[in-house]
Amino acid sequence: MSSLDESFTTKSEWRRVLLEQRGGVADDTRSAEARALQEALLRWLDGRPVRTVAAYVPVGGEPGSPGLLDALLDAGLRVLLPVVVRGGPLEWAEFTGPDSLRPAGFGLLEPVGDRLGTAAIEQADALLVPALAVDHRGVRLGRGAGYYDRSLPMAAPNAPRIGVVRDGEFVAELPGEPHDVRMTGVLTPGRGVVGLPV
Repeated sequence: MSSLDESFTTKSEWRRVLLEQRGGVADDTRSAEARALQEALLRWLDGRPVRTVAAYVPVGGEPGSPGLLDALLDAGLRVLLPVVVRGGPLEWAEFTGPDSLRPAGFGLLEPVGDRLGTAAIEQADALLVPALAVDHRGVRLGRGAGYYDRSLPMAAPNAPRIGVVRDGEFVAELPGEPHDVRMTGVLTPGRGVVGLPV
């Protein structure tokens, strides 16, 4: 559960505090969390009819590691990564290994392969979604640029949408809006994948 003061009322207050906390996480803690996330996700995927996963490359203190993407490939899964197109929904391209990534805007790493367009998200059988926090109802707090808000409605309706956060970023309630696409699960280092709402 969260150790945050959950009395914040605005998304900007939540973002400020969460980003500040992420900046203070030690490297060894990040590494241990990344291993726990990878193990929990692979356990969750085992036996599920998932062939394609939409994922992301963690940056700026986001939980996880590029090693998770390699593990998904090693498990025989196709991995789609987002390509940011300013002002529009995300485009997608296939991740084929560490050498298939290049630096892009916003400090991101993006795949160098062919862009598959915005509709490629429909091909994902499960989605790993970066988040600053996720609440018990499935409300996700992102960084505020709206790329995932514009992209998630295009995903297959039955594909699990899993927000990836640290244990303390899984909170009771966040400010939400009607257009927010709810997560159907959350992945944390300590709890693994938890179905939402709870």
